Order: sequence, then structure tokens, then C-alpha cells
Amino acid sequence: MTTRREPATAVERPVLPAGAACLEGGDRLPAGARIAVVVSRYNDAVTHGLLAGAVSTLGKAGLAPDRLTVAWVPGAFELPLAADRLAATGRFAAVICLGAIIRGETSHDQHIASAVARGIEEAARARGVPIVFGVLTCNDLDQAFARAGAGNGGGNKGTEAAVAAVEMVALLARFDSREG
Repeated sequence: MTTRREPATAVERPVLPAGAACLEGGDRLPAGARIAVVVSRYNDAVTHGLLAGAVSTLGKAGLAPDRLTVAWVPGAFELPLAADRLAATGRFAAVICLGAIIRGETSHDQHIASAVARGIEEAARARGVPIVFGVLTCNDLDQAFARAGAGNGGGNKGTEAAVAAVEMVALLARFDSREG
């Protein structure tokens, strides 16, 4: 269950030295895992599509509906705080942040996008929980709809964020179970 595209030209994978460990995440969530999704209401015509993609992907990865929590926030700027608080509870294996920041007539979008990205990254490091950046930063509404699963080959970035969360949860579970 991967949404990555193969490069136009094949690149050989590096050969690891004998005895080297190679750990990767998986496409299934560990039994009992709980996931939180924080979604911006601002540009909700777009974020509903992102959420639909994420929820569908999480279901395919084995997440039961009663193990999913969705929290709505006013806008993208509020995503990091809500994600940090959810991660701090210790109840969630991952938190997915979904939003849509669309360029306007000023540079306001750039300031918001930078603050949101920095806040999400800082929260993930502080909490040791995968907090996934599923925030669109688009030039216009058409681009945002295309990236939220509304056609034109843009895929669904909510789906991609959920795939990243599943992979990170599985990978961190392997770290925790690995004897050192």
C-alpha cells in the first residue's frame, strides 16, 4: 500500500555491509494502535478531501474506527498546538495534521506555513511521537483540490500522510522491540 511513484530512471539500492541491520516500517498498524487526526476547518472544502483519504488509508492499514480520533481546529496555525496536546496524552501512536494554506495577495501564507511546519516538527521531537505534516501549501484553490483527491492526477496528500504515519508507527515499534 504505497503511493510513492517510481523515478523515471531506476536507481540501484545501496548494498549494505554484511551484518548491517536494515529496518523499515510496514503497511499495517500494530494491534491496538490509536491514531489522531487534527484537521483545519479553514478551507474545509479541501480538508474534507484530505481527511477522507487519510481515514480510508488508515482503515486499510487495520485501524478500527473506535481507535481513530479526529480533532477539528479553526485553521492551520492551530494544528501544532492541538497535535502536541494529543501526542502528550500518550494515547496515540501517531498524530496526522491536515490543512490547506493557499497563497493570497500578501506573503501571509508563507509566514503561516513556516510556523506550522516548525511547530509540527518541534512537537514531534519533543513528544517522540510521529506527528505527520499533511498540510497543503498551494498557489490557488485548483491546486489544493487536485492534491486533496479531486482529480487532475494530484493524488491525495491526506492518503500520503496516513501512509507516512503507518510506516513511522511500524518503524518505531521495531526500534522499541529491537534488542540492542
